Amino acid sequence: MSISSNLTLELFNQPFLLEKRIELLLAIEKTGSINKAAKEVPMSYKAAWEAIEAMNNLSTTPIVLRETGGVNGGGTTLTEYGKKLLKSYFLLKEEHRKFIENLNRITDLNSGSLKTIRRLSMQISARNQIVGVIENITDGAVNSEVALKLKGENKIVSIITNSAVENLGLNKGDEVVAVIKSSNILLSTDTNLKLSARNSLKGTIEAINVGAVNAEVIINIGNGDKVVSIVTMNSIEKMGLKVGTSVDAIIKASDIMIGK
Repeated sequence: MSISSNLTLELFNQPFLLEKRIELLLAIEKTGSINKAAKEVPMSYKAAWEAIEAMNNLSTTPIVLRETGGVNGGGTTLTEYGKKLLKSYFLLKEEHRKFIENLNRITDLNSGSLKTIRRLSMQISARNQIVGVIENITDGAVNSEVALKLKGENKIVSIITNSAVENLGLNKGDEVVAVIKSSNILLSTDTNLKLSARNSLKGTIEAINVGAVNAEVIINIGNGDKVVSIVTMNSIEKMGLKVGTSVDAIIKASDIMIGK
């Protein structure tokens, strides 16, 4: 027994893009004819036009245009918006496929074990979640080093178990999320400081949210990425941290979790 699901996009609580309509749009793009497209799907000519009219009516921008007359006798074409919509749909479909694949991997329906599904809906308490692309995976005896490229020139390395790499199905080029607890990010104003930690991200303090004992320091590391560090008020005073201060956000590779 396995889990399967079709992807349907809704607009104004109405089915908008279904698998059959996608097939129709692809056939229109290929043939340039509503009649030929309907035969390829297959569906009746009337049903094809009803589907097109429904999509065009629901959309704020036309998806399909019908041209009449002209040198070639007219035809049916997709608008630029329609072509972009198809491209976006297939990107979503690939993510949908990965989601279903992951559901099947962590759920044993044959034994009736559904408890692991809760993992997918868990809210992560870690404050820092940064998107990156895997540049390289170096396997070790027990652990693997996963090198990620963030936006811009920033790069970080995560150390996770070999089994985690296998379970997540990680490969070079995959887009993943680096998850880091704010308490695991150390700050330094000494750019020449030598540390054993693999990761040091240069940034500028954007905000400091003061609490009774600790402060939340938000660091802009460039290209839209920000990390948050929790430090004591005593450290804030001793280091002279304030908005605009340049700092290094230091993170041990073993403190970076990977999500996909």
